Amino acid sequence: MAKTKSAKKAYRVELRRRVFNARRAKAMKDGVKAVVKSQDAKDLPAAQKAIDKAVKRGLIKKNTAARMKSRLAKKVAAK
Repeated sequence: MAKTKSAKKAYRVELRRRVFNARRAKAMKDGVKAVVKSQDAKDLPAAQKAIDKAVKRGLIKKNTAARMKSRLAKKVAAK
């Protein structure tokens, strides 16, 4: 367990951030799954927005996000 005051605070902050990051990751995965399942263009913007937010917070890398968005768009266009 953390001993110093700053280490204890850093641990509390880390717990808070973990919740937010898990929420963002879940939203991203749910959005991607919705597009893959329905292959409908109306679900695509929400999924892309969730992916962009994940990149902004550092959950995934920029190129990974670009690849995911490209693949989703390709699936929707192929329908």
